[in-house]
Amino acid sequence: MLDNPAAIAARGSACQEAPRSAPEDTRAFAMRFVARHATLAPSSHNSQPWRFVLDTDRVMLCADRLRALPVVDPYDRELIISCGAALFNLRVAIASLGMGYAITLFPSSTDPDVLAEVHLLRERTTAPELSPLVSAIYERVTTRHPFSSEAVDATIERHLMDAARAEGIEVACVSASEPRNAVADLVAEADRQQFADPRFRRELAKWIHPRRTGDGMPAYAAGIGGLLDFAKPLVASAIRTFDLGGGVAATHRDLAAGSPLLLCLATGVDNAQAWLATGQALERVLLLATLHGLCTSYLNQPIEVPELRPRLGTLMGLQGPYFPQLLLRIGHGTPDAATPRRPLEEVMS
Repeated sequence: MLDNPAAIAARGSACQEAPRSAPEDTRAFAMRFVARHATLAPSSHNSQPWRFVLDTDRVMLCADRLRALPVVDPYDRELIISCGAALFNLRVAIASLGMGYAITLFPSSTDPDVLAEVHLLRERTTAPELSPLVSAIYERVTTRHPFSSEAVDATIERHLMDAARAEGIEVACVSASEPRNAVADLVAEADRQQFADPRFRRELAKWIHPRRTGDGMPAYAAGIGGLLDFAKPLVASAIRTFDLGGGVAATHRDLAAGSPLLLCLATGVDNAQAWLATGQALERVLLLATLHGLCTSYLNQPIEVPELRPRLGTLMGLQGPYFPQLLLRIGHGTPDAATPRRPLEEVMS
């Protein structure tokens, strides 16, 4: 695993901007404080597809469609989920300052890029129960290496499910080996289909290019062992040119089958409102898992291949007409280094 001191320092700066060191203009400090925490949310390909417009007591969260993934995410579903995770971080950061908030979702009838308008309420706290999650924001990372065989405690599993449902999202978990293997086979099938598409390979190569510094997936982030060394400059060309689906599929199948807990987030409808809610539920689950010392990563390939998506819902035991939105693997392991983040000034106005 390659270390990334700059990325770790960037995450740590969110913690270092503590209220005790607030400048004279405490309002400006509070806005930067919450925006910095929001930028530490997870996103597909670490694309960081968000922008923040800050006012005296207001943050507008906007989708940055220029950072979309048109092949793997043609309807911007994962893009909006990523922005939902950033929105949940905003809520946690505000609560940690002892303040409250009022949120209007999709406030503009003319601009679909404006996803949420968050007003800070300085005289009261809206969700004090979220405050303890703030420390997990800069500790949370995506761990793409295998987990140990140690089971996830059943009480913790229930807490994770409760966290998702607190955001209005349905959740299903599997831990027995037989359904895990079935889901793992589906992940491998999705990998093979995706890597057979040269457009998918080109898009992936763009986001793992060695010249990317503030975003994208760095050398250690592929989680496919010795199959590819992403530290080598030729890797982007290799992925564009060759079908690597077989090897990637086998590796991701092993990761899925060997993870003690698989957790699927699902919604009853499949629209932007549901995607934004999914992102908030996702981050709530991830931060809680981090506080419990668990590692997490994604196995979203069956959701990204339309014909496989309903099969995943069936294998996960979802009852009713639900749309799977995200698939997580959860377990005990060694966290990866943090992925890089763009400077706050690049995403804030």
